[in-house]
Amino acid sequence: MTMLSTPPQSVAAPILPPGVKLLRLQFRLLAAISTEWAFRAAWRLFTTPRRLPEKAWEAAVLADAHRFAVPGPTGALAAYEWNSAGARMVLLVHGWEHRASFWGVLVRALVAADYRVVALDAPAHGASEGRRLTLPAYVRAVQAVADTLGPLHAVVAHSLGGATVVGGPVHFNAATGGGLPRLVLLAVPGSTPAVARRFADMLGLPPAVLARMSRYIREQHGRDAESFSLTQAGPVFPVGRALLLHDEHDESIPFAEARELAAAWPDLEFGATSGLGHNRIMREPAVLARIVMFLS
Repeated sequence: MTMLSTPPQSVAAPILPPGVKLLRLQFRLLAAISTEWAFRAAWRLFTTPRRLPEKAWEAAVLADAHRFAVPGPTGALAAYEWNSAGARMVLLVHGWEHRASFWGVLVRALVAADYRVVALDAPAHGASEGRRLTLPAYVRAVQAVADTLGPLHAVVAHSLGGATVVGGPVHFNAATGGGLPRLVLLAVPGSTPAVARRFADMLGLPPAVLARMSRYIREQHGRDAESFSLTQAGPVFPVGRALLLHDEHDESIPFAEARELAAAWPDLEFGATSGLGHNRIMREPAVLARIVMFLS
């Protein structure tokens, strides 16, 4: 679900990998036969994450954690806790094809600042059960984990994780009156339909297939895809302070989308980085220091 549009630039069109070229050909042929068949195949691909090979440093991150399981929408969810005696609790919500261990550098920074830190593997990610993931299913998963925790001081969310937390929305701290003192969003999509449009553009899907995807979401969830967008949900999300950090050279979610989100959400604090892309923003020392300071 890698994800709007940047200002027009006179650059060469990207060279598509051979695998994407083959998929484009397959979908062109499938759509010529049946829009419904093409939709079903596209939806399956859109909602099926790859389980990426574990990196060497991930095991060290999880070795310091207490692992626990939470019943989720598609099976057991793997969740992890660091520094259980920390003064205030922070929940970390990862993006598409990531997992809890990807937060390792931030986990250490938060533990050093005496926060109790919890992270989960989304359904079909990491050690959690399931084979496919939709945004509403991720909402239910994060809600299930949040409901097992005590009062949350903050949530830090990356990419799809931000769309999940705010666009769902996930309801935090219901037992203590609701709302969240702090929220940090890293490289999040402002528009949910734009995510689907980028996916459709990558595969060369005809408009009829994209329209069928939108109709399916409305039929399944009783709401339009646009209602999950942070530009719609953000301004009414119950939070004391919210911070958005986005890189000017994000290759997955264009920086223009962050500007649109900041304009739509007047109370959102907005900061730009440069040269970090979509993922390095999660572990850049200056970004981590700003997050820790913002949460204090």
